[in-house]
Amino acid sequence: MTPAHAASAPPNRITKLFGTDVPVVLGPFGGVSSVKLTAAVSDGGGLGSYGLYGYGADAIRNTAAELRAATPKPFALNLWIPTGDETTSLPQQDFDTYVETLRPYFDEVGLPLPEMPDRYLPDYDEQVEATLEASPAVVSFVFGVPSPELVEEAHRRGIVVVGTATTVAEAVALEAGGVDALVASGMESGGHRVSFLKPAEQSLVGTFALVPQVRDAVGIPVIAAGGIADRRGYVAAMALGADGVQVGSAFLATRESAAVPEYRAVLHSPAAGETVLTRTLSGRLARGIPNRIITELSDAGGTAPFPVQNWLTGRFRPQAAVQGNTELMSLWAGQATSLIRHESAADVLAELLAGSRVL
Repeated sequence: MTPAHAASAPPNRITKLFGTDVPVVLGPFGGVSSVKLTAAVSDGGGLGSYGLYGYGADAIRNTAAELRAATPKPFALNLWIPTGDETTSLPQQDFDTYVETLRPYFDEVGLPLPEMPDRYLPDYDEQVEATLEASPAVVSFVFGVPSPELVEEAHRRGIVVVGTATTVAEAVALEAGGVDALVASGMESGGHRVSFLKPAEQSLVGTFALVPQVRDAVGIPVIAAGGIADRRGYVAAMALGADGVQVGSAFLATRESAAVPEYRAVLHSPAAGETVLTRTLSGRLARGIPNRIITELSDAGGTAPFPVQNWLTGRFRPQAAVQGNTELMSLWAGQATSLIRHESAADVLAELLAGSRVL
């Protein structure tokens, strides 16, 4: 990323708040974030983000240290807020039933069936403590409003706090909660639908309907997310009142991402033109490219609740990725994935920022 690219976007509320050169944010990925991609986006003038889903305190500290070694620029760490509907324990009989449904996939990748764990997710308070200790430039949240105490402590440490809204009501709640900026995440976005005031199925507002309504409802900076993969999406989002854009799939398809080559190949293929919303792989609604496991589990029914289903499929999905078996992976992707043309983070940034010259 050359200085000329970074200089192509004039300063605004987002760049001033984050200390970046351009108003482009890397979407945080649960499970496929990489230090290399996060650093590449930050070095290119944007805000690199790293998703911490499933990370314990030590892993968070180590990741933050790796990011600091990789880039001197600002970056964000992302956390999932507990919603209160997580299943923390199951009767052994129920666990065994859910495992049995998934037996063919463990057999296919050559793994034994897992035993029931003591817990399915790391302790959230420990995650928060480690994240604040790491002191990233930005900490972002999904699935809720961070507590007043957390926001206050982040601000005391000089950390910018960002929330994520899928509806106008969620945006208003986040502003009332004291966040410094928010991501308006339209239903076009890939990955999990991060709604928290109503069920995700009742919160499916498109990005370009959501952004102007959120812009009218709140006074803090708004970052548009969902359906943005090139300069046209950048221009449209900014014209509708966004202060910046958050982009996921286009960056996930680059060689700097942690996605295996087979996953990136699917993102660049005609299959990327069709995505579905499904609960089959994690127990929560998420958007991805349909494959055999989504079809088979949808037909079979009996999906375990979140986070049990996510933990269970998370035992074999990484091995499927190692084997290049995209039929047993979670191919999260947004509705604009078929617009992807670039294979490096620098080129994706340059493409997006070409839109700033139109405004």
